[in-house]
Amino acid sequence: MESRSFYAHEPAAPTVDQTLLRATAAGTSSFRKRFESRFVADFFRQTKRGPVVSSIGIGTYLGESTDDDDLAYETAVRHAIGRGINLIDTAINYRCQRSERAVGAAIQQAIASGQATRQQLVVSSKAGYIPLDKMPPATRQGYQAYVQREFIDQDIVRPEEIVGGGHSLAPRFLRYCLAKSRQNLGLRTIDIYYLHNPEQQLGSVDRVELRLRLRAAFTVMEESADRGEIAAYGCATWNGLRVPPENSGHLSLEELMALAREIGGDSHHFRAVQLPVNLAMPEAIRLPTQRLGGHLVPAITAATEMGLTVLGSASLMQGKLAANLPGAVAPLFPECRTDAQRAIEFVRAMPGVTAALFGARQADHIDDCLACAERRRMN
Repeated sequence: MESRSFYAHEPAAPTVDQTLLRATAAGTSSFRKRFESRFVADFFRQTKRGPVVSSIGIGTYLGESTDDDDLAYETAVRHAIGRGINLIDTAINYRCQRSERAVGAAIQQAIASGQATRQQLVVSSKAGYIPLDKMPPATRQGYQAYVQREFIDQDIVRPEEIVGGGHSLAPRFLRYCLAKSRQNLGLRTIDIYYLHNPEQQLGSVDRVELRLRLRAAFTVMEESADRGEIAAYGCATWNGLRVPPENSGHLSLEELMALAREIGGDSHHFRAVQLPVNLAMPEAIRLPTQRLGGHLVPAITAATEMGLTVLGSASLMQGKLAANLPGAVAPLFPECRTDAQRAIEFVRAMPGVTAALFGARQADHIDDCLACAERRRMN
């Protein structure tokens, strides 16, 4: 009998076996068994609610909106899967939706060729920013006309629901983005769907209004999980969880968890957070920014205590940490041969971090980063 899927609360599906549409504990365990002899013992890690993920995941943020970069990402994701990575991260706004489409093409090719099954791959995406389509407009006026034509005139989002010129948590907008993400990826179910940088709202609305907007957004996510469109949701943040409570852009994990429980009860689907962790940005592991039991603790400590899976983003800080690290860093990672490996291993080794995410469009880049976790062969 197939093991329970990624998360504890399974949506009803009278005609479709939901475990065929998403990552499962059994599927990801079989992926681990295929590759575990290649890697160190802790390379594959259990998430809080079921599936096993590679502790190094591939991201798709950087690059140009070109066919060449589309093909590069398709090839890179296929290569990553073939080398033992089963955690793939993207977002609807990355490269004008092209990254989602490239990831989708790679996944379909991998499944069709027998390289992997759907149940073996953990796929995440994000919504929050108004997504462009294929190419960015040439001017600011062109962008504004695009937003008016494609989103406001279509009643997908109202002008007052947009902040900073392009960010929204409005329910209709999130439903639209999720539908587009599923279409772009070619997936019935996305394993983790993040609200993307919700702290950006605080530049335009107060905390009372943000809570109302987040409550509405969490409601959409819970409903989507019940329909089987996502397996779980979370928040992917840049500054929100790493800055202290007195900072105007602070997000409280306690408040986010309370909202999830208020809406979804004990079986809520708020399961993950994604935030920057790297050699140059260690705040999530060092600074006490989150309240937990009446005390301030680092964000990763708070997240793990709350039962959330933590994914570290920007492990290479968009390539800036892949070379020219200070000489004092190398002795701290004697098994690593390159700075990219050292930067990845720094994140992978952090207590509470399930996986380190890095962007890659080249096979040799993927191989280099994975080498930090490969078993060393005896000479």
